[in-house]
Amino acid sequence: MIKLISQKMENQKKISNLFFVMFLVLSVSSIAFGQLKTDFYKNTCPNVESLVRSAVRLKFQQTFVTAPATLRLFFHDCFVRGCDASMLLSSPNRKAEKDHPDNLSLAGDGFDTVIKAKAAVDSDSKCRNKVSCADILALATREVVAMTGGPFYPVELGRRDGKVSTLTSVQHQLPGEGFNLDQLNTMFARRGLSQTDMIALSGAHTLGFSHCNRVSKRLYNFSPKSSVDPTLNKAYVAQLKQMCPLRVDPRIAINMDPTTPNTFDNAYYKNLQQGKGLFVSDQILFTDSRSRNTVNFFASNNDAFKQAFATAMTKLGRVGVLTGNQGEIRFDCTRPN
Repeated sequence: MIKLISQKMENQKKISNLFFVMFLVLSVSSIAFGQLKTDFYKNTCPNVESLVRSAVRLKFQQTFVTAPATLRLFFHDCFVRGCDASMLLSSPNRKAEKDHPDNLSLAGDGFDTVIKAKAAVDSDSKCRNKVSCADILALATREVVAMTGGPFYPVELGRRDGKVSTLTSVQHQLPGEGFNLDQLNTMFARRGLSQTDMIALSGAHTLGFSHCNRVSKRLYNFSPKSSVDPTLNKAYVAQLKQMCPLRVDPRIAINMDPTTPNTFDNAYYKNLQQGKGLFVSDQILFTDSRSRNTVNFFASNNDAFKQAFATAMTKLGRVGVLTGNQGEIRFDCTRPN
């Protein structure tokens, strides 16, 4: 009897300790993003937003890829180690986050956008070495979203730059193109993002492109029962097979949104309703009844989608941030000071 009571007390102690640790993690995260604010640079670099905007606009005029590349870079950075610009760090032995296979498809124009925006900010003597690369990436992302027709939302600032970037830290931290709804929800929930946030952020696939090697399985070798994924629209299959024939160069690019690939709109969700989601992880949002209503809602209401996207981007921008005396303000976005 005494042994049972002792064991019960020990179990309760373990549970209490677990809850305390969870509370501590959540409290630290809340304190960190609680220090972010939209006017963080009002005294140190009051024109930071216009400086970034001008640099991004110039880059965008040179190539449209600026938009999807910057948006994807922000997402990948925040999902690995939090929004600390560690994805921008280079490693002489190619063992940084950017060198992981999951990040090799990140277009160089995204990195170049941040570097050019950083140079523009630092060209102002009042701002030099005062604004973090993490904040510049967050601002640049908002700009490319707005420039392509998406929402212009307030960006919380005050992030510091991380000093660490490792290949191993990327492992199992980014959603795969074959994920089902449970896998997507689990990965996003770990970062404080809801299913609605996840569906809204997936709408970023209204811009940009992927490559043939990412979809070939759905077209030619889906399962023992069917070589083609049965959830794919038949006309879309024919279109994809024309662009990605068997044994084609796997680096051939294909648009994520086959209807309006250069416009930030809700066409992505309308495509899902028609079986035109490029990845399994896209189409599952419609085929799974638990998420279908949200897809239908966003497909029918562009303004609701844009509002949900802006909300989700603000929440994403708070993930794992470094503030106060944590991290540093990098002088060069590609290497620690």
